[in-house]
Amino acid sequence: MTKDINQVTPYNSESSKKSQVEDMFDNIAPKYDLLNHVLSMKIDVLWRNKLVKWMNYDNPKETLDVATGTGDLAIAVEKGTGAKVVGLDLSQQMLNVGVIKIKKLNLDGKISMQKGDAENLPFEDNRFDAVSVAFGVRNFENLNKGLSELRRVVKENRSVYILEFSKVEGFLGPFYMFYFKNILPAIGRLISKDNRAYTYLPDSVNAFPFGEKMRQILLDTGFKKVEYKKLSLGIATIYKATK
Repeated sequence: MTKDINQVTPYNSESSKKSQVEDMFDNIAPKYDLLNHVLSMKIDVLWRNKLVKWMNYDNPKETLDVATGTGDLAIAVEKGTGAKVVGLDLSQQMLNVGVIKIKKLNLDGKISMQKGDAENLPFEDNRFDAVSVAFGVRNFENLNKGLSELRRVVKENRSVYILEFSKVEGFLGPFYMFYFKNILPAIGRLISKDNRAYTYLPDSVNAFPFGEKMRQILLDTGFKKVEYKKLSLGIATIYKATK
């Protein structure tokens, strides 16, 4: 039986999921970008660009990137839309890597980074023209609470964009799951030296609702319209949820 996504945690400890996720990303932060691009063969860059292209139709002036990590999506949003971006993440070590990247690109006047909790966002209602999350909602301790917070801080008639792993269906599904559950964790452990981080990844993806299930969850959260696009045979999906 598949676990509820809120119950899937990185480590077998008594700590809360939120605390474990923070520890995990602090641990792997120095190798995170390298691993991301190696394990996805840089397809993740194309996925982010597709999200930004979709967001650009809204012509946003100020956006929030939740679970920003080292800032890859925040940087892509700024470059693709010209919007000012606030990047927020639970892991200070990930943010530290992101701040260095942003300074190197001379974008520190356009992108600000701050530590914070996605389920208790430190922003007023209806603040942002768009909100984005890439590969972060799986890590929320309480999925519904986190999605409600994303909805709260985006303006009326504006959208939240979520890029998240889903499951490859059809005849390629078993081959992809073999890679995801066996080869990917082995490479992740070798490079990151964290024995659990890249085992947690397939576990959390396996438990995460995707496609129509995720669309219904977003509608139940209060969004008035939800669209989604499958990417790369369903490895990932972009959801656009409009308030």
